[in-house]
Amino acid sequence: QVQVAESGGGLVQAGKSLRLSCIISGLNFDDYAMGWFRQAPGKEREPVACVAWNGISRYHVDSVRGRFTVSRDSAKKVLYLQMNTLKPDDTAMYYCAALWRNNYQGACQYTASGLHYWGQGTQVTVSS
Repeated sequence: QVQVAESGGGLVQAGKSLRLSCIISGLNFDDYAMGWFRQAPGKEREPVACVAWNGISRYHVDSVRGRFTVSRDSAKKVLYLQMNTLKPDDTAMYYCAALWRNNYQGACQYTASGLHYWGQGTQVTVSS
């Protein structure tokens, strides 16, 4: 039984920080690239930041680069997203994903037909 569980979301003012966590169980953590995606109401889901299976290659989309940092702890099977200098445009439901390494193409790109697992999401709301 694979479980993916996000936590750490909340309501904060612009300029503040949050750290999201994603706990993984039921799979070999190091066989998967890990990523954060987000979806705001009325918008399509978009990538935020991802890290490859080996924890070396990291990718952050332009809109968060320099403010957000993705990292993974293989021993604890936890994925993190440190979010600093939050903006109202960061408001969204944030989802954690485990992306099978053979179907991960880098830069948060993957083939949808692969074996991937998603969490239920954690809400981040940034007020002005």
